[in-house]
Amino acid sequence: MTYINVGDMAKEGELYEGFDEEYGCPVLDEDRVIDELEDKMSEGGVIVDYHGCDFFPERWFHIVFVLRTENSLLYDRLESRGYKGKKLQDNIQCEIFQTLYEEAMLSYRKEIVHQLPSNTPEDLERNLDQIMQWIEQWMKDNN
Repeated sequence: MTYINVGDMAKEGELYEGFDEEYGCPVLDEDRVIDELEDKMSEGGVIVDYHGCDFFPERWFHIVFVLRTENSLLYDRLESRGYKGKKLQDNIQCEIFQTLYEEAMLSYRKEIVHQLPSNTPEDLERNLDQIMQWIEQWMKDNN
């Protein structure tokens, strides 16, 4: 399987359409990202890692995992990454209102969308085990 971190890919290929001064970050050019990924995704066996999903075509995915974090833990994580002000508050609100989960549920078949807790190292281990089991089963079923 091939792993693609969309943030890294966008940075390397400068797949941006501007810069958001309020959030202090570049604005992803979603159309260019789709164009960049299309051939790779049509081959199959690709794991896509990104914090949003509503612009990716449904046909690309067999399963979608949404990692969830308790707000107090998320606040500390984001603050340690240098998030401040509106960017920090908006990210916390997105978690409170389950924005990314709802986005995934509206964008893909409900049966392929799964929430996984991502609070502790033990959660991360369990998530990794669960995802690896799914990948192994998918590979058996599709090879």
